[in-house]
Amino acid sequence: MRVTNIHKRKLPQSLIKVSPLLHTLGTGNDAIWPNENWPSIYFKEGLKKGSPGGHGIIKYTIADYDKAGNIIFNFTKPKGFEGIHQFKLEATSENETLITHDIQMHTTTIKSTWFWIVAIRWLHDALIEEAFDKMESQFSEVKIKPKYTLWVKFLRCLFKRKALKLKYV
Repeated sequence: MRVTNIHKRKLPQSLIKVSPLLHTLGTGNDAIWPNENWPSIYFKEGLKKGSPGGHGIIKYTIADYDKAGNIIFNFTKPKGFEGIHQFKLEATSENETLITHDIQMHTTTIKSTWFWIVAIRWLHDALIEEAFDKMESQFSEVKIKPKYTLWVKFLRCLFKRKALKLKYV
């Protein structure tokens, strides 16, 4: 099954102010990833091209990374997820930056298709919106609180229990 999943948000800040946030991804002072509520993102060799990493059961390798604020990841797991996902930053004006997270992949097995449709898509959408909220909160005194649908709450509970049992952290 072909999967296209795109999230976009305009931040009322210049690209010069927003792009440093992307360079903290997977570090000890990560200003994007919502580590507080989701499995941490990591890169074995740091944020650089060729570095393997992931979060939870999702694994990938950094296919490209540039200082302008663009990162492309190639999926390596779960089995049946073939394609990329990426973060892109684009100045839409002097004082506005568009951040995009984009998945372009194919699920190649019945299991991976089902997994995407029933669970991963919902969790992914909630996680990315929360990451965008965290970025936006970097420029505001008001911190945006995550809001999960009932289905996402159920899946998070289910995966948390299963993750603890399977020793995924």
